[in-house]
Amino acid sequence: MSAPDGSPVGAERSIGQLFASATTEMSALVHDEIALAKAQLKQDVKRGAVSGGAFTVAGAVLVFSLPMLNFALAYGIRTWSHWNLAVCFLLSFAANVLVAGLLTLIGVAFAKKAQRSKGPQKVAASVKETAGVLQKAKPHPRPEQPALEEGGHAAIEAVARSSS
Repeated sequence: MSAPDGSPVGAERSIGQLFASATTEMSALVHDEIALAKAQLKQDVKRGAVSGGAFTVAGAVLVFSLPMLNFALAYGIRTWSHWNLAVCFLLSFAANVLVAGLLTLIGVAFAKKAQRSKGPQKVAASVKETAGVLQKAKPHPRPEQPALEEGGHAAIEAVARSSS
């Protein structure tokens, strides 16, 4: 098994490798949160589109079908029941209003779902939480190394700088 940078697990890694690994993981986290925000926004837009479509269809049904449907239904009721023609027209209008009302209820249900969705707010809170954790993160204190001699200490620093 190996770490994300390819080094074996448990092996000592340099500060540069640790920093590179942390940077890579942080970049992946930011990309994942952006992808999550996009997916949630896409879902909200889809719900809004369905809601708008249902409202549009409800309006179209009510406006465009009234004349033809009212005449056909009214004369159909008149033929079947022999009632007064005015009552038959009122019944056909009531049927159209009922259909439009059902489509409006569907539109309202989808609009409420889109309004209740807190997808972008959740992602923003997650990003703020991640930033807060990173701001509070402090490196582990390193134990002081005993100075060997003046030249030895400078040599150790030079090797440490070159390896990172």
